[in-house]
Amino acid sequence: NNGVGKSTLLKCINRILKPKFGTILIEGQDTKKLGSEIAKKVSYVSQRNQATRLTVFDAILLGRKPYVKWDISKRDLEITKCVIEMFSLQKIAMRFVDELSGGELQEVIVARALVQEPSLILLDEPTNNLDIKSQIEVMNIVKQIVQSNEISCLMAIHDINLALRFIDKFILMKDGKIFSSGGLEIITEENFSETFGVNIKIKQIDGRPFLVF
Repeated sequence: NNGVGKSTLLKCINRILKPKFGTILIEGQDTKKLGSEIAKKVSYVSQRNQATRLTVFDAILLGRKPYVKWDISKRDLEITKCVIEMFSLQKIAMRFVDELSGGELQEVIVARALVQEPSLILLDEPTNNLDIKSQIEVMNIVKQIVQSNEISCLMAIHDINLALRFIDKFILMKDGKIFSSGGLEIITEENFSETFGVNIKIKQIDGRPFLVF
C-alpha cells in the first residue's frame, strides 16, 4: 500500500532519515556508528532517478565514490568493467544516460549500486514505470547478482505478483508497522486481505501463487 512506510524504512536503514527510536544493525554494527563507512556496506536506489549527461560507464563508475581517495584506481575501473559485462551493457557503455530507455536506465542505476560492493542493496520500487518485459529483466538481474555475489537485497515493491515470482522473503507492512514477515508461509488470503484492506484470493498458476483482486 502507499504511505505505509516502505520508503521510510529503506531511508532509515541508509541513514537518510533518522528513526524516532530503536537501533538499526547491519552485520551486527549500529548504523549510527558506521559514519561514512555505511556507503561501503549499503547501496541505495531511490524511486526517483534522473538521467544525467554522463556516459553509462561514468555513471556506473560513480558508484565507486566511497572508495576513491585521490584518484580513480585500477581496481575501480576493473570492477566497473566487470559489472558492465555482468549486465551486458557493453554496447551502450559510451552512450549518454539521458538517451536511454526506462529499462536501460534502471539497469544502469542498479549496476551503479552493485559497484559499491555492498553487503546490502536497498531498492525502492525499481520496476516503477517500466513495461512488463523491462520489469522482468530488472528483477532477473537483481536476483542473479544477489545470488552470485552473496549479498542481500531489500526491495520496496507494489506489484505483489511480480514479487512472488522472484523474492524469497517478504515483509508485509500496515500503518507504518510490520504486519507479517517470512517466506511463502505468510502468503495467505487472510494476510493480504488484511494488509491491503480488500478481499484477495490466491490462485496457483504454474505452481506459483498468484493474487487475484
